[in-house]
Amino acid sequence: MAGFLVFLLWPTLRGIYLSFTRYNLLTPAEWVGLDNYRRMVNDPIFWGSLRVTIEYVVINIGVQTVAALCIAVLMQRLTTSSLLRGIVLTPYLVSNVVAGVVFLWILDTQLGIGNEILGALGFDHVAFLASNEWVIPSVALINVWRHVGYTALLLFAGLQAIPGDVYEAARVDGAGELRMFWRISLPLLRPVLAVVLIMTVIGSFQVFDTVAVATPGPGGPANASNVLQLYIYGSAFGRFQFGYASAMSVALLAVLSVITIVQYRLTRAGETDLG
Repeated sequence: MAGFLVFLLWPTLRGIYLSFTRYNLLTPAEWVGLDNYRRMVNDPIFWGSLRVTIEYVVINIGVQTVAALCIAVLMQRLTTSSLLRGIVLTPYLVSNVVAGVVFLWILDTQLGIGNEILGALGFDHVAFLASNEWVIPSVALINVWRHVGYTALLLFAGLQAIPGDVYEAARVDGAGELRMFWRISLPLLRPVLAVVLIMTVIGSFQVFDTVAVATPGPGGPANASNVLQLYIYGSAFGRFQFGYASAMSVALLAVLSVITIVQYRLTRAGETDLG
């Protein structure tokens, strides 16, 4: 409770208060009412950052969920090796900063091993992290590589909770693996999958470190990777506009709250079909 009050509730309440002020850290906060929110509504960079963030979230969540689900099913159906399950989790043990630095080298346009492989296959080199078209998909796939094992283990735990006799009854009726997946595994996995989606969506909207490390400049090239968290950070610690940065943070909090509630209701995360 003490940790919750000191490190979560108080910073949240103070951030909401600062969103109604003009504050540069050096002078006392000056109350300005809704000025920061009016500025935010008319700020094209804010809307561009939100668009870039949503693009990242869609790619990251789409690829990560499908890949994690496939890995979880394969682990359940094909192997009981704890070693293989541990290997799947290994990328998650690498920090986002380290992953960003490693892939910055791998995807380097001139010397990166990824582009060297493309060249050996007869393709032109691609500026994965330095072009408007490729930077966000590249960052999304870097984070997919890092987080997919952890997500797969969560889904695997959900699959382990499905009673084995359900599958046995389906086999007696002549159902194959694909049919059992669509008719048994996926429906009964829905509550776990819903919680995993809620967690990954929230985490994806908060992407910062990989973008800050792996892309050229803050949000480059030409704001193509200027995700919302990076813009908030730049406004606060780059331009000392803490009031405006707090307003954008509150807006992000509101967006995530709405998305979480909608996801929870649509996926019926609090219900199960096992009964």
